[in-house]
Amino acid sequence: MRTTAEVTLPIVLDRGDVRALPVQLADALRRLILDGWLAPGDPVPSSRALARAVAVSRGTVVAAYDQLTAEGLLSATEGAATVVNPRLGAVHPQLGRRGPEPPPAPASAASLIDLRPGRPWTEGVATAGWRAAWRLAATDPFGTDPAPAGDAGLRVALADHLRRMRGVHRPAAHVVVTAGAREGLTTLLFALGLPGPVGVEEPGYPSLRRVPSRLGLATMALPADADGLITDRLPEHDVPPVLVVTPSHQYPLGGSMSVPRRQQLLAWAERHDVVIVEDDYDAELRYTSRPLPALAALDDPDEGRVVTLGTFAKTVGPGLGVGYLLAPARLLPDVLASRTELGQPVAQLTQRALAQYLDSGELRRHVQRVRQVYGRRRHLVTAQLAGLRRGRLYPMDGGLHAVIETERDESGVLAAARAGGVLAARLSAHWSGRREDRSGVVFGFGGVTDSDLATALAVLRRAIDE
Repeated sequence: MRTTAEVTLPIVLDRGDVRALPVQLADALRRLILDGWLAPGDPVPSSRALARAVAVSRGTVVAAYDQLTAEGLLSATEGAATVVNPRLGAVHPQLGRRGPEPPPAPASAASLIDLRPGRPWTEGVATAGWRAAWRLAATDPFGTDPAPAGDAGLRVALADHLRRMRGVHRPAAHVVVTAGAREGLTTLLFALGLPGPVGVEEPGYPSLRRVPSRLGLATMALPADADGLITDRLPEHDVPPVLVVTPSHQYPLGGSMSVPRRQQLLAWAERHDVVIVEDDYDAELRYTSRPLPALAALDDPDEGRVVTLGTFAKTVGPGLGVGYLLAPARLLPDVLASRTELGQPVAQLTQRALAQYLDSGELRRHVQRVRQVYGRRRHLVTAQLAGLRRGRLYPMDGGLHAVIETERDESGVLAAARAGGVLAARLSAHWSGRREDRSGVVFGFGGVTDSDLATALAVLRRAIDE
């Protein structure tokens, strides 16, 4: 049965019950009110409608309503619908909800400053150029049927973006639209026939390295340091057929892989027929020098071994849900077959709007603006955390997060930070196994205001040093 407010009432009466029908009905309605199915002010069905629904006389319903009105649970006004008493809490303060309560909000959630990594500053995205791109896309939101690789105009725009921003000269035919890095990696692994194991950096990005595991593939942890993957320690036997790396900005330690290491990595991949997956997650956000070109820029466009995954999650925002996969020609047939079977995951309207946004140059202008914002916050981080007594701040050449290695156990640091109103992440979680010897904090500085960041940094410093 539904009220005029479309609230479903699960009322079942038992003719074998010793209680009279009006009593059963009153008890059922009382339970629904006290359990929260019906809230103060909600209308209840008319007596005729409820009588039909539960197969009783109208007099039975009237008797039940009269009983609940007398108890102050219902409120009846002549000429208007009967409703749950809007002043129920005031009339019966001793009556609480007897059903299970919803999970309470975290204590003082409104006052917590969230420095968990991965959140960019999105307030400056919706410029006139952004709105114009969506308006233009909306005039022809679907165009022709999208190809499995994605909207043709967006692929051209992405190829130009990679040339301008990442130093990679490839035709648009080598670009495949994805719904992000994880979806792109899934598409590639299916294209390669789900090979295993998949090599991953240690430490590395937890969510991306969980993709192979979800697909039933084992992972092989390969050591990385502050300068990226340690290429002179790559295996020469039992080599993984696929290796996921973050050469432009190692996650979480933050370094960029040097050109000699990149060349050594490509030579190793050629020698062992390994596909290198380059996660180029925030390479445009560089502060101390110009960004190094993507690893794919050193690779052969036709017979190469590097597949680049990119997104706009850090430069625009994670809610956009668009990324790309750049593959050498030899891998494209299998990638496109995989894309065809798995389907195109990005709405055509979104693809066309992003193409307009890229073509207008607005993304490049936006990146320049946020680099200034992030550069200012990076300076704030280095200034406020300089001279830590019981911790070491890793260099921050780019990106939106920072790493502090701590002497004190990270659980205690994070608990003290939370008690002070700050959320951050643990460094040890970026190793595949628990590392008691790697205690530290990973925190982001992209998605908060300057004033909140300054407050949070003071809390972190006390949590680490005291």
